[in-house]
Amino acid sequence: MPLFALCILVVACGKREESKNETERVKVTVTTAELKDVEQTSTYTATVKADVINQITPTIPGRIEKIFVEVGNNVSRGQVLVQMDTAMLAQQNLQLVNLKRDYARFEELLKVGGIPQQTVDQVKTQIDVLTSAIKNIEENTRLRSPINGVVTARNFDNGDLGAGMPILTVQQLNPLKVLVYVSESYFTKVQKGMPVTLQLDVYGDEIFTGKVNLIYPTVDASTHTFGVEIGINNPNMRVRPGMFARVTLNFGSEKRIVVPDMAVQKQTGSNDRFIFTVVDSVAKYNRVELGQRLGKNQEILSGLNAGDVVVTAGQARLIDGTPVEIIQ
Repeated sequence: MPLFALCILVVACGKREESKNETERVKVTVTTAELKDVEQTSTYTATVKADVINQITPTIPGRIEKIFVEVGNNVSRGQVLVQMDTAMLAQQNLQLVNLKRDYARFEELLKVGGIPQQTVDQVKTQIDVLTSAIKNIEENTRLRSPINGVVTARNFDNGDLGAGMPILTVQQLNPLKVLVYVSESYFTKVQKGMPVTLQLDVYGDEIFTGKVNLIYPTVDASTHTFGVEIGINNPNMRVRPGMFARVTLNFGSEKRIVVPDMAVQKQTGSNDRFIFTVVDSVAKYNRVELGQRLGKNQEILSGLNAGDVVVTAGQARLIDGTPVEIIQ
């Protein structure tokens, strides 16, 4: 073959190869991974609880004469809720009257030497013991509410024998509380008094507020979490024990990589997430760990660096090492 013809053939082949390489490049759109201040929040689910729950129960079993309240009634501290049978109280009071009468008589006899001091002292001791017993019986005869609250359960009727379980349950509804279990990685970031936001399913997207009242001092070795008790002011009584709550704690802002959520892909057959970046016109596979969803963006905890060129469209035709062409 003539040398001139050979040169033409080589040039033509080179052009065809170059044309082939150009057609193999996958067109993609890209953006730049940015480092931004991102609020570090975590949301937990919990059930609202009363701040104080009192079980109204006599320590001495007896017949219930009268229950003065019903479920749903508001009660005040010191209010009489239940009247128990008074027969035992009347018997003890009668015995106390007799002892006091004997004591007065023995004191007169002591003055004239009719009885020893020891006998008088013994009766005085009996009076003191019985007085204390009567006080205890009185407390168990007229059962009072120890708090301002609401009657939430009634387990007996008038005439029943009160024994074995509480007659009434009284709960304090303002304030209320929720208990959540937080990852130990946040142990140094949770502070007593820090504000908290809550959403209750029954009220949709309405935001309620609370604050951290108590931080448990130990971390559970099996779950690596610690308890955080959150108080909720409830002056209008809209929140009730038993409601389902979503509790959000804000641990402050930190610098994080942020990319559009369209850049994040899910690995088929697993929960792994990945992003393609472009380096020297070649696609590079990057397995990433996701943080929070931020509107149309996604926080990236690991797997990317600030300034990386991130593919946002065209990923379906990419594998690690695919030549790409960036388009606007």
